[in-house]
Amino acid sequence: MAEASPLSFDAAFARHTYLVIDFEALTPAGRSAVPVEVAVLALTVTATGWSELWSFESLIAPPTGVLVTSFDVRMTGITAAMLATAAGPEQVMAGLDRRLTVPPYRLVAHHAPTEAGLIAHQRLHCPVLAAVPLLDTVRLARALYPELPSHRLDDLMRYLRIEPPGRRHRAMPDVQVTARVFERLVAEGGQRGRWRTLPDLDRVGGLAPKRLAPSGGVQVGLF
Repeated sequence: MAEASPLSFDAAFARHTYLVIDFEALTPAGRSAVPVEVAVLALTVTATGWSELWSFESLIAPPTGVLVTSFDVRMTGITAAMLATAAGPEQVMAGLDRRLTVPPYRLVAHHAPTEAGLIAHQRLHCPVLAAVPLLDTVRLARALYPELPSHRLDDLMRYLRIEPPGRRHRAMPDVQVTARVFERLVAEGGQRGRWRTLPDLDRVGGLAPKRLAPSGGVQVGLF
């Protein structure tokens, strides 16, 4: 359990559950990214610290005709053989959606627009998830550490001295790292007075759920 944040005394912040989420995806030419793995870690905060409520992770079968390339395997370690028996997104995302029974929630992701776009394209299978606002740890890190030349997850891990997990670039290890980064950002920003309430975090790093545009792309709404 991580150290408590000054924000834990903000009623709005404390009553939310924070869903740290990450997808691994294929990027076939000429079409939107296709998720092949999702992981979520549900966190809550009290006056004494953060605690983990539940976790969820699953491989996701890509559509027929979308191939796993050698580049994809190098990046994620996910092979076509691993996906051969995976459930499709309609089952996986619906299963994740069924876990969301005690709102309110905030999604947390590193470079959240990517996750928001993937969720938007799966919104029919996960309508509850698709309506949850997001917090972007990239935006929060840029606001708190403007002196850093890069705010990539690997760079923040080094700067904050967070030990890298095994299987880096798989969904759950990346979620676990993002959760530690988020906890540090919330705590340090609260101690510095950079943010004191959930609306403060929303103003700095908030992202509204994406909606599909008529063309099939996505529209972004910001706080």
